[in-house]
Amino acid sequence: MGILRVSQMVSGIALGLAACVGMSGQTAPTTKGEATHMSIQEVHIQRVNIVTTKPFDTVVARIDAQIGHPDMAAFRKSLSAAQNEAEMEKVVNPVTQPNGLMEFTRFDHGEVLQKENGTAKPRILRIVAGNPLIMKEMVKHVVDAASYAPVTILIEERPDSVRISYDRMASYLAPYRNSDALKVARELDAKVEKILTAAAK
Repeated sequence: MGILRVSQMVSGIALGLAACVGMSGQTAPTTKGEATHMSIQEVHIQRVNIVTTKPFDTVVARIDAQIGHPDMAAFRKSLSAAQNEAEMEKVVNPVTQPNGLMEFTRFDHGEVLQKENGTAKPRILRIVAGNPLIMKEMVKHVVDAASYAPVTILIEERPDSVRISYDRMASYLAPYRNSDALKVARELDAKVEKILTAAAK
């Protein structure tokens, strides 16, 4: 069985951006007529790490079995054609089975690194998953939620184990103190973490 680890991470902003803001927090001078303002907000992220001795391919297959995999071209076309929320639900619900989530895309970071070193290692896969209806419920309360959803599931093969990582949506949204958005985010986190924990057993 995998071991669940929760660690605190701080998402920083590039120092180059900070150079545009004085130590007092005032914005840089702007040209007359411009309405430019920049602010920097620090967000503390909770990263869930699940470490398992199950093989990499087994972990990926188990996660794949728990989320939908629609034809994205057809999905986008159908979603765009939906005229209201009811029609949107008819498009989304069938392709987010069995747990209300679907894959939007995936990035095989390991394959890119393998081309550099000429071996079959490392194996690192990023799956971007979510549900447009869940995203809608968060974004209508906190627009910045659109920066974080859909979410990332990272699967990394190590010499003696496989690590699955996930950054909790509720921690991204905590600074906004919106109870409605946080409720949805926590439900999403629970859904994702249940899938990942099951994949590690």
